[in-house]
Amino acid sequence: MSQKVSPTKANLLKSKSSLEFSKKGFELLDRKRTVLIKEMMSLIDKAKDIQSKVSEKFNDAYEALKLVNITMGVNNVEELALSIMKEGEHEILLKSIMGVEIPNVKYKKDKLDTQYGFFRTNPVLDIAVTKFREVRYLIYELAEVENSVYKLAIEIKKTQKRANALEKIQIPKYKDRIKFIQETLEEKEREDFFRLKKVKNINN
Repeated sequence: MSQKVSPTKANLLKSKSSLEFSKKGFELLDRKRTVLIKEMMSLIDKAKDIQSKVSEKFNDAYEALKLVNITMGVNNVEELALSIMKEGEHEILLKSIMGVEIPNVKYKKDKLDTQYGFFRTNPVLDIAVTKFREVRYLIYELAEVENSVYKLAIEIKKTQKRANALEKIQIPKYKDRIKFIQETLEEKEREDFFRLKKVKNINN
């Protein structure tokens, strides 16, 4: 590759500039990769914590629901479930981490507004409803975090690929090119020096 480049001082300066540019590019990509990995690992820990909470809350909610079904009857519970306020609106915004857009789920935790009459229910139903609402909000958080981890992982892979291309291909290429041009120019300078010396000796 280097042998195809004309060994001139202009190309030497150009190659040195390209080498410095590639080194700076690698440093920036390496820094970006480090920040993204740190952020992703933090989110993975957060996801594990949320998953644990979801599992715990869901088990509590399911146990409460089983008790409600036993004490009130499945048909009554199904009928009352239709009167419970449905899921509120949520909005998905985007925030940037080192140029990577990750989701930020915005939602409002509405107060529990039961539409069913208390004479037909018992306190366990309210507990079950509350627990399932908590699970829902945790799932919002989990979806946000897991989607963010996925996007960061993709960007880390792209960044790693670009950094490797600079470190393993571009930087060595420019180093070889600079070495080739410098050696060729030095050889040419020695030849010119000896030629000039020989001419002077002849004239003397």
